[in-house]
Amino acid sequence: MAELPATRPVAVLHGNRVVACSAVARAEGVRRGLRRRDAQARCPELFLVQADSDRDARLFEPVVAAVDETVPGVEVLRPGLLVLGARGAARFFGSEEAAAERLVDAVAAVGVEAQIGIADELSTAVLAAKRGAIVAPGAGAAFLAPLPIGELAVEPSLAAPERADLVDLLHRLGLRRIGDFAALTSAEVASRFGNDAVLAHRCARAVPERPPAARRPPAELHVEYRCDPPIDRVDAAAFAGRMLAARLHAVLAAASVSCTRLSVFAETEAGEQLSRIWRCAEPLTPEGTADRVRWQLDGWLNAPTRQASRSGARPTAPITLLRLEPVEIARSGALQLGLWGGVGEETERARRALVRVQGLLGGEAVRFGVLSGGRGPAERITMVVLGDEPVPAADPDQPWPGSLPQPAPAMLLLNRPAVLLQAADGAPVHLTDRGLFTAPPARLTWGSRHWSLAAWAGPWPIDDHWWTPDPTVTAQARVDHWPTPAPAVTARAQVQLDGAPADTRVLLLIYRAGTWHAEGIYD
Repeated sequence: MAELPATRPVAVLHGNRVVACSAVARAEGVRRGLRRRDAQARCPELFLVQADSDRDARLFEPVVAAVDETVPGVEVLRPGLLVLGARGAARFFGSEEAAAERLVDAVAAVGVEAQIGIADELSTAVLAAKRGAIVAPGAGAAFLAPLPIGELAVEPSLAAPERADLVDLLHRLGLRRIGDFAALTSAEVASRFGNDAVLAHRCARAVPERPPAARRPPAELHVEYRCDPPIDRVDAAAFAGRMLAARLHAVLAAASVSCTRLSVFAETEAGEQLSRIWRCAEPLTPEGTADRVRWQLDGWLNAPTRQASRSGARPTAPITLLRLEPVEIARSGALQLGLWGGVGEETERARRALVRVQGLLGGEAVRFGVLSGGRGPAERITMVVLGDEPVPAADPDQPWPGSLPQPAPAMLLLNRPAVLLQAADGAPVHLTDRGLFTAPPARLTWGSRHWSLAAWAGPWPIDDHWWTPDPTVTAQARVDHWPTPAPAVTARAQVQLDGAPADTRVLLLIYRAGTWHAEGIYD
């Protein structure tokens, strides 16, 4: 890869899709998200490599060191993308254009092609860098307005995993450009979408997405490790990094804060001091911290010799001290755990697995429940295909007179098996025209099993669709020219079985067309 000419188009693949590509490849029509076959169809000369975060961090460290030597204060968003303050550089070199030219030359000296974007806000600058643009002060919103709405989710280091679903929803709502989304008011976005949509809306309006830290975190939040023996291998450094990450997050948890910018510091036997700042879109997790420490140490210890000699990125002696220093912290409430226990990575992995199942079995094979409006427990769940907008069949916030009282059954029986409800003398229990039991229920038969009843509640008549008669009875009446009968009484009841502890449970029964059916089971 290092021997490829700069004019050769290159793309990085992950999961058979393009996740990154060079400027030459973009000029040929290659874009993030394209399948491998589509990318090669657009650019037959495309050179493809598989994604490897460790390799990227190792090769990117000399670039970071070269930029840091030219303009101090570099922060790494991910391997391949870094940010720094432009105001001081522009003042030192005379203008933003001159500073950008010097940075491009510094990166070219280590044999790497670079694109630079300058703007008022971080996210705007990242999108500008993909186009090699310098956005005039105060013109960020105008620069973003004509861009496709999908650009809000194109950079994973600045967007949460659910941003892709938000962008898809906005596109289906007709908001095709970033300017269309920015035209909405903050109140409209906050009341209709989630927290990530509020952040995306601030990005679309080119306003600060996150306020700067008012002060540096106290030294009590720093954690360090004295390396004995000194570390000169990546595997040993990665082990120390995982241990430090666990200690750091224990300290942060005790202080009820989370970290959004992290400084990785190392000292060698020769007295060399190395440090690098990593910035994150969301609060770091222990796994995310360990990954960034491993990437950084791999970059320091295994930087390519030729590039490291130019940039001074590679230490000349083993590492004797490792220290993690939070540079910016947030209240722990900003860290919201996901459904599968993670902050985003685990949820995204689960979502990709479900999408894979859809690809194998069809789009309708994966559904999830959305709280809906209704009187019965089954009516209060609307099953939605994964990927579709989670819209319930009925508004759950509307009043539903006659709805089943809480709590709802823990399990619903979709086939509604028939059961026999009997009185103490063995006579079947039915409902009168007034919706009352014909006799107090005392026994229940389900298939070949029988139970005595410890208690019962109800019945509760079901008044919805009372105007709709039983279709089988109506058809028979029509054939025989009889008057159409009144609709049969329908109601629900709860019964508690009396038996061994394993059999002691509460059932939800529904009476329809003269027969009792088991509709749900309570815990």
